[in-house]
Amino acid sequence: MNKPRSRETAGNFHFGQTMSTPTHSEDSIWTRLRQEAGVLLANEELLAPLVRSCILDRDGFEDSLATILAGRLAEPAVPAVDLHRLFHPILSTPSIGAAARRDLSAVIERDPAAPSMAVPFLHFKGFQSLQAYRISHHLWNQGRKDLAFHLQGRITLVYGVDFHPAARIGSGILIDHATGVVVGETAVIGNDVSMLHGVTLGGTGKQTGDRHPKVGNGVLLGAGVKVLGNVHIGDGSKVGAGSVVLSDVPAHCTVVGVPARVVGRPRAQEPGLAMDQEIEDDTDI
Repeated sequence: MNKPRSRETAGNFHFGQTMSTPTHSEDSIWTRLRQEAGVLLANEELLAPLVRSCILDRDGFEDSLATILAGRLAEPAVPAVDLHRLFHPILSTPSIGAAARRDLSAVIERDPAAPSMAVPFLHFKGFQSLQAYRISHHLWNQGRKDLAFHLQGRITLVYGVDFHPAARIGSGILIDHATGVVVGETAVIGNDVSMLHGVTLGGTGKQTGDRHPKVGNGVLLGAGVKVLGNVHIGDGSKVGAGSVVLSDVPAHCTVVGVPARVVGRPRAQEPGLAMDQEIEDDTDI
């Protein structure tokens, strides 16, 4: 899959260029989702109403995703019909729709637990919570901060994942399992990053301003990783499970430990794509 190259930067960390959403006739992901939904419908009668209402009766990828997220995040005071009315046009923003498609493709390419595209689309909280964050981030940038905070709270309650709506996150992101992931207000995450459950991109105290981590492109963050403070993790680096990162990590390095230290180089140029979580026995750096 071709990855977008950067146009906009934050420090040394690069983010994907604006991407256009495919038209209905060329949207291969939507075509695949509908085909897989048909198979799911034939295999499991109990799920027929869900599959029909969320995919087969929808008018395109964005409508379908808005339906799923609105159903999950609704509450009596803010019903699903109102959320769908809010979500659909935001998800139809070309850059957001394209990012959602790249995120879904990332799940299929990197997560062996995903047997089809329809399964993570309908059920995986890593994918769904990330798309809900994208909506809250859009609202935040529009100045609708109270509504963005409301969605942040609902996302945390429903999915067990806490993204501050001001954080900046690229595309092609896999959040595997997702439980306990926390991303702070001034955190920045590049493209093609993979992270597992329990990852924290947090601050170190009561300071204000730019105080959260910056994660480069193609990075892999293992389960339970804590990155604290305004530190940079360079492109193509790997952080081993359970590590605590308190200082900058150079590009294309593997770090482990508490506090994390460099122990080698990843075998892959972009560990976030390769998902190789073994620690290399290579200190020649």
